[in-house]
Amino acid sequence: MQKIEAIIRPERLDAVKEALEAKGHHSMTVYDVEGRGRQKGIQLEWRVGTYNVEFLPKIKLEIVCDNDDCREIIDTICDSAATGEVGDGKIFVSEVKDVVRIRTRESGKEAI
Repeated sequence: MQKIEAIIRPERLDAVKEALEAKGHHSMTVYDVEGRGRQKGIQLEWRVGTYNVEFLPKIKLEIVCDNDDCREIIDTICDSAATGEVGDGKIFVSEVKDVVRIRTRESGKEAI
């Protein structure tokens, strides 16, 4: 099993969610987060000067999936989240040792 953590633009959430659901991937956890990458924030121009916004609003998606579904989910997120501009986000993938459904105590693939 794999855990996919995707940091995306907030305005791309609906497109990503709809694309994942269309491919049968309904389960996800969504967080509002702030962060910065290589762009180190942005500078905004105001009447009185410039203002630095160091951390930008982002959305973090977490999806735990079977190994066989991992590449399809990553490709779907990339296809639906990309704008071609700096700040589109990142995807991190890590191995999950086990999953347990609290209600039934099922574990492994059946608990996803």
